Amino acid sequence: MKILLLGEYSNVHATLAEGLRALGHQVTVASNGDFWKNYPRDIDLARTPNHWGGIRLMAKVATLLPSFRGYDVVQLINPMFLELKAERILPIYRYLRRHNRKMFLGAFGMDYYWVNECTQRRHLRYSDFNIGDQLRTNVEATREQKDWLGTPKEKLNRIIADDCDGIITGLYEYWSCYEPHFPEKTTFIPFPIRPATSFSTEAHQPVRIFIGINRERSSYKGTDIMLQAAREVEARHPALMQLQVVESVPFSQYTLLMENSDAILDQLYAYTPSMNPLEAMKKGIICIGGGEPENYEIIGETELRPIINVEPTKESVVSALEQLVLHPEAIPELKRQSVEYISRHHDYLKVARQYLDFWNSK
Repeated sequence: MKILLLGEYSNVHATLAEGLRALGHQVTVASNGDFWKNYPRDIDLARTPNHWGGIRLMAKVATLLPSFRGYDVVQLINPMFLELKAERILPIYRYLRRHNRKMFLGAFGMDYYWVNECTQRRHLRYSDFNIGDQLRTNVEATREQKDWLGTPKEKLNRIIADDCDGIITGLYEYWSCYEPHFPEKTTFIPFPIRPATSFSTEAHQPVRIFIGINRERSSYKGTDIMLQAAREVEARHPALMQLQVVESVPFSQYTLLMENSDAILDQLYAYTPSMNPLEAMKKGIICIGGGEPENYEIIGETELRPIINVEPTKESVVSALEQLVLHPEAIPELKRQSVEYISRHHDYLKVARQYLDFWNSK
C-alpha cells in the first residue's frame, strides 16, 4: 500500500510510518516536525519564521502537490495539517481528495470538535477547557476557543470531517468528542510506540521525578500546577526525592534527559497518557497523570494499572507524589506494569496493523 502521512503531532506519524514500513508498505511523511520538537520526516514542510514564510511554504506545497497524487491512503494529522491559514488549506485538501484513493482525518490534538465539545457539552469531568460545569479561563484556553469557534478553522474542520473516509482518534478524550457526531466513521486506535531495547524496573534513592515544560502551554496543560506540587514535595522530603525540570527541548534531547527517571509528571487535565508519557513508560518510567477508568475501558485492559492517576488539583498531585516517594517499594511493580502496558496496547507494529485494518474497511 502507498501511504502519505501529512503533518505531525508528538511523533505519531513518524512512529506509525516505521511500523507500516516494517510491514512492507511504502510510506511518505511530510511535516514540519512539530515545530521545535523536530521529529523525523521525509519531506520538510516547516514554515520559516518571517514575513515571507507563508508565501514560501505555499510555493513549496504547490510544487509538491503533483507528487502527492496516486496514494492509496492520505492521512492528515489535523485539519490544520500545514502552517497556513485555514482558507488556504481547504483547496489543498480538495486537491488531495480528488487525486488520491482514500482520505483520513486524525483527531490527535487541538481542533474544533475538541474545543467545542469541551466548551459547550462539557461531557468530560475535566479537560483543557472545563472543570465540571465551570469553564477554564486561562489565557491559552481562551485563545484556542477564539481560534476554533466560529472561525475559518471551524469551517475547515467540519468540511474535512464530513467529507473524509474515516476519523482516527488517539485518546479516549478525542474519541468522546467525535464519536457522537460521526459514529459510522470514527474509531479509536492507541498511539504507536516503538518498544525499548532495554529498560529498568529498579527504584532509585532518592526517587527521581521528571517533568517536561512547554513554556507556551504550561498553564493550559497544568504542568505549572504539577511543578508547584513537585517542588513542594521535594522541599518536604529532600532526601527522598530528586526533581528534574526540562523546558522546550527537541524530542531527541528530551528522551535522553528523561533516561533513568523513576516517574514522569504529565498533563494534569488528561484522562489518558499521551505520547511523551507513553515513551517514558516503555522504558519503565511511571506516568503520574491521566489514568482514568475510561482510559483502561477503551483499550479493554482489566488487569494492569500502571498509571498513577491524579485529579486536576495541586493537592491531588502532592498526595500522589508523596505516596510514591514515601513508599518506593511500590515502584518496581509499577515500572514492570508500565512496560507491559506498552507492549500490550501500543507496540508500533500492532498499532500499524490496526490502522491498516481500519483503512481497508473504508
